[in-house]
Amino acid sequence: MRTPTQIAIDRALLLYVLALAEPFGLLNDVKVQQLCFLCELQIFGKGLKGFHFEFFRFAYGAFSKDLDNDLLSLRRKGRVENFTLSDQAKEEVIPLLQQAINGVEVNERIKAIIDAVVATYGPQETGAITASVEAVELSTPQRPEFKIPIRDIVFHTTLLVPERIEVQAEFTLPSPLAARLNAAMGYDGKTSAVIQSW
Repeated sequence: MRTPTQIAIDRALLLYVLALAEPFGLLNDVKVQQLCFLCELQIFGKGLKGFHFEFFRFAYGAFSKDLDNDLLSLRRKGRVENFTLSDQAKEEVIPLLQQAINGVEVNERIKAIIDAVVATYGPQETGAITASVEAVELSTPQRPEFKIPIRDIVFHTTLLVPERIEVQAEFTLPSPLAARLNAAMGYDGKTSAVIQSW
């Protein structure tokens, strides 16, 4: 179960991914899911944690219900229309997120990984990025030497559970900035996704 802070980080980073991917053309649910999965996987591969989305095997690669719900919530709050950021998200959320990143080594490293993944996979058509995801080989903690490509994993099998993955460091937000970021995304003190002071 994600904490309110993790939800806020996930939503802010999701908006960042959408902003980066927008210049590459038409986005859809499948492509956004695959981009975020690849970002999260690469971040974990470096011993870090940015996103906190749980993913399972779906007919079109990897799927996260949390990511889907966050996108829907951001649409309801008027921060995203279809897959395009609103002016408010571009002018308020992204600069606040950048402020949280600048000068914080772990946050800067996570941003660099997201930038690289979106630069590599963002220009690809949905079918190509899905094929890339399905070619990813995963293993279990019990048998790390045994790797299986996602395309060979049974549908609805859990692929990624962030809370079970040990990392050296993770994306952080100082509480005053976190509260401002949450407000810029449209969540106030009456919303379950609001960040409490640490």
